[in-house]
Amino acid sequence: MHTRNLLVASLSLLATAAMAQTHYAWVGTYNPNGEGLYRFTVDPQTGALGNKTLVSTLPNAAQLTVSHDGKTLYVASEVEQGVVQALRVGDNGELSELNQVASGGAGPVYLSLTPKGQHLLVANYVSGSIAVLPVNADGSLGEATDTHQDKGEPGAAKPAAAAEGSFAMSDHNGPHAHMIAADPSGKYVFSTDLGLDRLYQYRFDDRTGKLTPNDPPFISASSKGAGPRHFVFSPDGEGLWLINEEASTLTWYKLDSATGTLKEGNTISALPEGYKGTSFAAGLALSADGKQLYVANRLHNSIGHFTVTAEGTLTHQDDVWTRGDYPRTLTLDKQGRWLYVMNQRSDNITRFRVAQDGKLSFEPDYTPVGSPSQMVISP
Repeated sequence: MHTRNLLVASLSLLATAAMAQTHYAWVGTYNPNGEGLYRFTVDPQTGALGNKTLVSTLPNAAQLTVSHDGKTLYVASEVEQGVVQALRVGDNGELSELNQVASGGAGPVYLSLTPKGQHLLVANYVSGSIAVLPVNADGSLGEATDTHQDKGEPGAAKPAAAAEGSFAMSDHNGPHAHMIAADPSGKYVFSTDLGLDRLYQYRFDDRTGKLTPNDPPFISASSKGAGPRHFVFSPDGEGLWLINEEASTLTWYKLDSATGTLKEGNTISALPEGYKGTSFAAGLALSADGKQLYVANRLHNSIGHFTVTAEGTLTHQDDVWTRGDYPRTLTLDKQGRWLYVMNQRSDNITRFRVAQDGKLSFEPDYTPVGSPSQMVISP
């Protein structure tokens, strides 16, 4: 009995220590309202953000990702001659710069690490190019091992599948790479091009950091002028959901694990039934179990909540007001208890409690920050 009590007490202390561990939220912003990169602490009990601190004045430090161990933060400066910084995260949350390299293009708008964490993938919106940056043993970055320039005829200016009365038209004037990520196996890489209405498909060599165009090298968006933007993979890696910015639609793509190619599946609206007018779809967040999908709708200023009911099938659950303006991205904490919304035009972050069934409820504690773009959380 005595041994059992000691075991229970030890487990309790370990649980308390885990809860007490400080987690940091890193928020990238756009100038001039946002002054750079901010650090917040995350309350382990309530999820509230506190202790706001400006930790970098890198211009338009709007795009972020963090290493798997939480010890290295990567920040892209979304400027004409794009750069990416590698920053070491100290035990007390202090940052020290490891190095800075070129992003492989102009206007980097997305960063992601490959599953093994040995390469950083970059999408450069302004130049319409993508790049692969090697990650060194200390977390610093090497010069690009590969770059690819998107080329082709621009997509349709008017989105065919948008809501009635929509004027959601932007940048169908040439190549604009918007996101790049590897599938969970790390063997394949996909990138979206909003301007060309394409999804590019690559085979990836993790040893050399080289991308090889697949066959076919790209597929067209699900509708003319849709503007493919961001995507999330299902946890089993068998497919992905992609949000189309101008059309405000969600499309499922089945991934052939043998060839690394995508096959288009169902498409549904990200907006409420009956909505008329303009809205721009933006960020996506998928729960760890793959059962809850959340979409940020800009101008409608809502979070579209969908449940995954079968392979590639979504059931619309709710549309929740963000309590802010122009939600750019959504961030789920690691435990899936809290959903954070980056409201770019209202200069704040709002927070929602996530119930076991995925439903959202607003926690009334706005966090002020100028033009927030993206947030990542690290231990």
